[in-house]
Amino acid sequence: MNVAWSALIVIVVTAVAITAMLLVRRRAPDGSFFNDGDRASGIFGVLATGFAILLGLVVVLAFTSYDESRSGAEAEALVVGQQFETAQFLPPDARSTLGDQLVCYARSVVHEEWPRMEAGTQGDAINPWGVELFETLQQVDPTTGPEQSAYDKWLDQTSTREEARSDRIHGAVGVIPGPLWLVLFFIAAVVFCYVLFFADSGERAVVQALLMGAVVAVITATLLLIGFLNEPFHRGFGALRPVAMERTLRILEQERDVVGATGALPCDAEGAITR
Repeated sequence: MNVAWSALIVIVVTAVAITAMLLVRRRAPDGSFFNDGDRASGIFGVLATGFAILLGLVVVLAFTSYDESRSGAEAEALVVGQQFETAQFLPPDARSTLGDQLVCYARSVVHEEWPRMEAGTQGDAINPWGVELFETLQQVDPTTGPEQSAYDKWLDQTSTREEARSDRIHGAVGVIPGPLWLVLFFIAAVVFCYVLFFADSGERAVVQALLMGAVVAVITATLLLIGFLNEPFHRGFGALRPVAMERTLRILEQERDVVGATGALPCDAEGAITR
């Protein structure tokens, strides 16, 4: 979330709403347009409560998607690191190849998949290194007990990694449907118009401004929060970034040195296939 732009939007929308309130106040009767202020306040309370409940449910829905994407990204990065260690117990001819492909997989996530998620163009695109890992594993023939155990463990970790990747990508498409956005903005507009009828020429302008400004500022800020949680992949404040996978990449580079894997990787620095 771009804090500066969000703050500017809240300020501008609130200022416009306050201006509208003060303009209506000039021709408003003393005591507001309602003959029975208590009854009007009660109806507004019901309207505002219903809107608040709906907003709360939508925030929970959006935050759940946000949290699943965050957890998925962290779980995926963790499993990639674990698979590198598991690969060291597989037959010698597969250890180096699988380890190098895991490094390329991580690079691809950071430098290719993440920008696509930020741009909203990831879609159903697969990670090419997932396919490379699968094809390499098909050629593995475990013979000893430790190799067979590592082979079985690798398969379990692959399933976990793919599930985590699915959770990460799920948040990039947004979970708030268009009709729900229309309903939210429609109710916000109804609340705004209803508050305008509380314009009272007999009340001080600052009080009237506070009445309208507080309502509109809270609604605007909440809608912006929902928009942020619904699309968490960007470069703004609080957005999801590939921190976990970048950390795994640094760890994998150190582990490659430990196991003596000094050969050239089959990918460039961005994770693109070079062979």
